[in-house]
This record gives sequence, C-alpha cells and structure tokens, in this order.
Amino acid sequence: MTELRVKVNLVSKKQEYTDDYPEKTLYLPGPTEVREDVIEAMAQPMFGHRMDRMTDLYTTIVEDTKEFLGTDDDVIILTASGTEFWEATTLNLVEEKMLCLTCGSFSERQANVAERLGKDVDRIEYEWGEAVKPEDVREALEAKEYDVVGAVMNETSTGVRNPIEEIGDIVAEYPDTYFVVDAISCLGGDYIDIDAHGIDAIFTSTQKAFAMPPGLAVCTVSDAAYERELERDSASWYGGFQRCLDYYDRKGQTHSTPAIPIMLAYRKQMKHMLEEGHDARDERHREMAEYTREWAREHFAVFPEEGYESQTVTCVENTQGIDVAATIEAVSEEYDMVFSNGYGSKLGEKTFRIGHMGEHDLESIKALTDAIEDVAGL
Repeated sequence: MTELRVKVNLVSKKQEYTDDYPEKTLYLPGPTEVREDVIEAMAQPMFGHRMDRMTDLYTTIVEDTKEFLGTDDDVIILTASGTEFWEATTLNLVEEKMLCLTCGSFSERQANVAERLGKDVDRIEYEWGEAVKPEDVREALEAKEYDVVGAVMNETSTGVRNPIEEIGDIVAEYPDTYFVVDAISCLGGDYIDIDAHGIDAIFTSTQKAFAMPPGLAVCTVSDAAYERELERDSASWYGGFQRCLDYYDRKGQTHSTPAIPIMLAYRKQMKHMLEEGHDARDERHREMAEYTREWAREHFAVFPEEGYESQTVTCVENTQGIDVAATIEAVSEEYDMVFSNGYGSKLGEKTFRIGHMGEHDLESIKALTDAIEDVAGL
C-alpha cells in the first residue's frame, strides 16, 4: 500500500509578501547581484512567443552566448533551473552506465538523479573538500565501459574547482564515452575552452556567474552528443537535444513557451558580458578569488584542497569557531550584505561561503570582508 503524505505545517503556511523588504547586496553562491538596466529590461510589453520579435530575441541570445563562450557547439537556452540538464543529459546520452565523479553535495546529486532515472551508476568518491583526480578517471575508463562521465566543474558546497580540462582530455580518448559537465556556479566567471577538451555538454543557470535573474538554463551540445541522441530509443522531451535544436534551426525559437521577460534581461546582460570579454571577465573573477582566499587564510582557513579552489565561491573553514549563523544575521542587519553558511549538516557551522561572481569586483568583496571582520571582531 502506498503511504499517504503526512503534512507537517512548519513554514508552509501563507506568509504574505509585503514588498517593503530592505535591499540587500548578495554575496551568495547564487543568486547574485543583477545590474539595474538588466532588471529594467524585463519590464517591456508582452509579446507572443511565435512572433518574429521572439525569433529576433532568441536567436540573439543563443548566438551571443556562443560568441561569448567561444564555442562552435550548439547552445540551448530553456526556461528551467540548471537542474533540468542533469536530467536531460542523462536521458539523452546514457543508455545504461554512467560514471559520476563525486566530491560534494551537488556532484552526489548528479549521481542520484541518474540513479532515479534508472541508470547503472558507478562513483569515484572523494572526501568533501578534495578534488577529482584525473588519473582515477583514466583507471576507471580502462577497467569498464561507460556511456557518460559526469562531473561538476565547480562544487558549490565545498568551493572545489575540479580539473575539468584534464578530465575531458582523458575522456576524449574513449570515443564511445561522452563527457557531461555541470558548471552551474562558475560558467561565465571561470574560463574554460569547451571545444578543446572534449566536453559534449556543459550547462549553467543564469542566476550565478552570468549575473542574470533566475529562471533560465543554458547548455552547449556537441555534434557528437546530438548524433548520440538520434541513436537512442528514448530521450528527454523538454530538454531533448534534437527537439530543441531542430526547432531552433527551423524557427529560431524554443519549442515550448519561454520566460520572455528573463530572456529580455539575458539579452541585455549578455551584451555587457560581450563588451567586457570572456578573458577580462575571467581575470576579474580570478582577482576576487585570490583576494578572498588570502583574507580567509589570514583570519580562518580555506576549506578546499590546495590548488583546487573555486574562482567564483570561496568556502572558508571556520577555524575560529565563530557563530556563523549569528555573524551572517548581524552582517545582514548592520551592513545589508548577505553571504552564505556552510552547505548542509556536514558543513553548516564548520564553514561559510562567499560568492564572488557576476558583477562583483575587488572593491565590493573588500566591503564584505571588512563587514565580517567588524561583526566577528577579527
């Protein structure tokens, strides 16, 4: 017998949205700060998603994204969280077996999604804070055949930046194995040459380093991945490569109704990103990351394995035993700045995380660290 859901009404009662909340500067691992003109771009009269205007909008953001990322691969932009492409890439590319490289909450979740979809999943598991080692991937591929290797480029829970380029070069030596990369919390703030490292699909969400409102997911698709899906008996309906890309080729639009206002914001922000340039954007993020790590080592410690630190999220090890929750609350109340606690029960008070992504710069990150020093008495 199927058990009935038992409703425990903790916070699910209605809490009326009052529209009078104080404005906070976001230093989260996403969502992050959004430019005022990007927000304003959403406030345009509505138009139909089958009008010529929609074709102009969608082809603009797709082709601008390809230009910014420097890829010849196809690009899909869907109304969804980046989580959609965990499911879609698994359904589109995995016949039976998938190898997942897990070193934190989100890489573990990628493996869990594949298992939930009925795939045979093997893991190479690392302690939280450790990075994936490419030689382990080679050893696994030599021992067994896999349809897909799945990896997280930027493990948001631990602040680890995995060596995706080296892993991709190894996977490329196995032509029947495809490489899928979750770059949700770093793409656009951490440069990667997609075409040079055998990446068949890499995806992100707009509310992270793209510095746009939440609501859109972006995925690049190699020709090989597209052809692989054509050979499959089943694939994702909403995120199917063929369905999305063939419709784009025919109509220059999405196959289903998109979030048009967010796409208008995307258009505006991508123009800013193109103006800055991918290399310059990468360098700005590197400067912020290096400063934040130096600050963390001066006052606390850096949680990730040395040499594998994220360029967009610093996970700080709470070696001083400060009350993380109270510090976050005090910084929010006194300075109207919001950063993040450690992720989940494993790292909640043991770490805290600073998101230095999107439109932040060195000056704005220093303002946050000064506020933390003041509140925590460092």
